[in-house]
Amino acid sequence: MAGEQRRLRTVRIRATVIAALAVGLALVAGGAVLVIGLRVELSNDVRDAARTRAGEVARVIEAGRGVPEVSVTDPDEEFLQVVDQHGVVVAASSNVEGRPALARLRSGGSTEVDTPIDEDPFLVVAVGARDGDRRLTVLDGRTPAGVAEATSTVTQLLFIGLPVLLVLAAAATWVAVGRTLRRVARAEAAQRRFVSDVSHELRSPVATVRQHAEVALAHPGRANAGALAGTVLDEAVRMQRLVDDLLLLARADEDAIRPPRRPVDLDDLVFEEARRLRERQDGPRVDSGRVSAGRVLGDEDTLRRVVRNLGENAARHARSQVALTLGEVGGTVRLDVDDDGPGVPEGGRARIFDRFVRLDEARARGEGGAGLGLAIVAELVAAHGGTVTVGTAPELGGARFTVRLPATH
Repeated sequence: MAGEQRRLRTVRIRATVIAALAVGLALVAGGAVLVIGLRVELSNDVRDAARTRAGEVARVIEAGRGVPEVSVTDPDEEFLQVVDQHGVVVAASSNVEGRPALARLRSGGSTEVDTPIDEDPFLVVAVGARDGDRRLTVLDGRTPAGVAEATSTVTQLLFIGLPVLLVLAAAATWVAVGRTLRRVARAEAAQRRFVSDVSHELRSPVATVRQHAEVALAHPGRANAGALAGTVLDEAVRMQRLVDDLLLLARADEDAIRPPRRPVDLDDLVFEEARRLRERQDGPRVDSGRVSAGRVLGDEDTLRRVVRNLGENAARHARSQVALTLGEVGGTVRLDVDDDGPGVPEGGRARIFDRFVRLDEARARGEGGAGLGLAIVAELVAAHGGTVTVGTAPELGGARFTVRLPATH
C-alpha cells in the first residue's frame, strides 16, 4: 500500500512539473508576443500620426499656397522640417531651426527612417510635395518615448503576473491530478476487489463439483449417479447465473444497456412476482393488496428482473411477511418492496447497491447469493431513467426498497 502511494505521488509530482513547464513556456511565449505586438502597434500609431501631419503640410504646398510656417505642439516630442531636393531646409519647427536637414530624401511618395537627434531616436516620416518646379520633402519626426514607457510597464506587469499565474496553474494541476489519481486508485482497488470476489464466488461451485467427482471416481460402486448429476447441475446453474450477472454488469460499465422503449404494465409484473413468492415452500406471506395500475416505458424482461431481484431479496430477509405496493403519483410510478426482517442499517445504505456487498456476512453463500442482485437492480433502473433507494418499512419495520420510474400513458 505504501509503495502504491509513493508511485501515485511520484506520478502526481511529475505531472505537475510537466504541466507547470508547459504552462510556463506558453506564458513566456505569449508574454513576448504581447510585448512585441504592443510595441509594433504603438509604433504604428506614432508613425500614422506623423504621416498624417506631414501629409497635411504637403497638401498645403501642393495646393499652391507656398511653404507654410510649421510648428509643433510639443517640441520635446515632435519636429517638422521641409527640405528641397538639395537637402536645404526651407522651413522647420523651432526646435530644429538652423540645423541641417535630418535626411536627404527624394521627394515623392513617403518613407520612414529612425534618425537620432540630440541622442534621442525619432521615428521620421517623409512625404513628398511640389511647389512649382521645386521638389520638396516634408519630414515629421516623433519620439517613441511613450511606446517604450508603455511596453516597459507591460513587461514589468508580466514579470509580476506570470510567476503568479504559473503558481496558480501548478496548484490547479496538483489538485486536479490528485483527484484523478485518487479516482484511478479507487478504480484499481475496486477492480482488484471485483476479481477477488469473482474468484471466490466461482471457487465454491467448482470445489463442490470437483469434490463430488473425486468421491465418485474413488468409490464408483457407491456413487449415486442421479445425486451426482443433480449436484453438478445445481452448481452449473449457479455458475451460469453468476456469469450472466457479471456480463450484464460489464455491459452496464460500458453504457451498453439500452432497453427498448415499449409500454410495460409494471403492475402485471408485480402480481406475477407475488404469485411466484406465494408458491415457495416455507416462504413468507405476501401482501399485494396495494398494487394499482402503473405503466412505464422500457423492456419487459429487464423490468421483470428488477421486480424479481427485489422480491427475492425481501423474501430472503423477511421473518414472515413481504408487502408489495405500486402506484402512480405526479407522472412517476413508484414501487415499494417491504419486509419485516432486520432492515438495512443506515451505515450500510450507501453501499447496499455495490457489487458483491453482503451486509450480513454470517449468512451462508448458498442462501445469500453472490451479492449482485441489488447492484443489477440499480443498473437496470438507471438504464430506464429511474432511481432506487432503501429505507425503513414504516409498517413492517424491516427494509423498504423504493423504485421510481417515469410513467407513460
